[in-house]
Amino acid sequence: MKEKLKQIKEEALKQIREAGAPDALNDVRVNILGKKGALTALLKGMKDIAPEDRPKVGQLVNETRQEIETVLDGARKKMEQIIREEKMKEEIIDVTLPAKKNSVGHRHPITIALEEVERIFIGMGYEVVEGPEVETDYYNFEALNIPADHPARDEQDTFYVSGDILLRTQTSPVQARVMEKGKLPIRMIAPGRVFRSDEVDATHSPSFHQIEGLVVDKNITFADLKGTLAEFAKELFGEDTKVKFRPHHFPFTEPSAEVDVSCFKCKGAGCRFCKGSGWIEILGCGMVHPHVFEMCGIDPEEYTGFAFGIGLERISLLKYEIDDMRLLYENDIRFLKQF
Repeated sequence: MKEKLKQIKEEALKQIREAGAPDALNDVRVNILGKKGALTALLKGMKDIAPEDRPKVGQLVNETRQEIETVLDGARKKMEQIIREEKMKEEIIDVTLPAKKNSVGHRHPITIALEEVERIFIGMGYEVVEGPEVETDYYNFEALNIPADHPARDEQDTFYVSGDILLRTQTSPVQARVMEKGKLPIRMIAPGRVFRSDEVDATHSPSFHQIEGLVVDKNITFADLKGTLAEFAKELFGEDTKVKFRPHHFPFTEPSAEVDVSCFKCKGAGCRFCKGSGWIEILGCGMVHPHVFEMCGIDPEEYTGFAFGIGLERISLLKYEIDDMRLLYENDIRFLKQF
């Protein structure tokens, strides 16, 4: 037994000397002192030793265990010290170097405008609904009372993926999809990116953002539309803001109107910002066309509703007094930092 303990001890010390990493030392501990280790296996054979010799053998085993553990702990501490010293050499700090400044980003002006518009309408009880940017011709045009030969298609020329698959020109298709589900009443806004084949200039882009709203219920009138948009304008541009409705034409609404707000810079007196008129155009709106209701399976004799569309870029340009839409997409950090 004594000879066996000596062999285990010598083997353990040899493995400790050869260990090059903390994991290797842990393997030595498991192989020698673990539940299935060599020393533990030796202890299990104590039953074969004469009772009078067991105390002496047990003492020898404990002494061997303590010696191995002492060497193991010493080797581990020395190894950890070496590793720590090497790490400190790699992580040395040169206090003469200039500090590294973290560049913290923030929300884009369009995102800021979007969140503000959403906050206003959510406060009025509206739901935010999103839909696909790649749309079918049916939902983008047909379901919105814009058949194949309608002149409005020329105004909304877009990018076609295939014969009847295209990039949406407005977020109105989301409204059609919601109306088709037949869950009434509806109070929703549909924000998102839209696409049109426009030349890039200070006020146009082939890709921009819209928020379109829809309300469908019984006894909805143009007065509800006017009150809603007047409240929206006051929340967005200030309590003194006035609204003006000008007759217009949209295929999916009847009657339709363009909405102007009193200039929040000159309070309607006339300035460079409003081109001397005292008014600024911000959105289009109208009562949902009965044919649109019929296409979506809603009875126009029982339900009425209104819809409106807002260009987010236009809101950003007005609110932050930006004179060129292209600045929003150029990713110039000097420009974006101002917001």
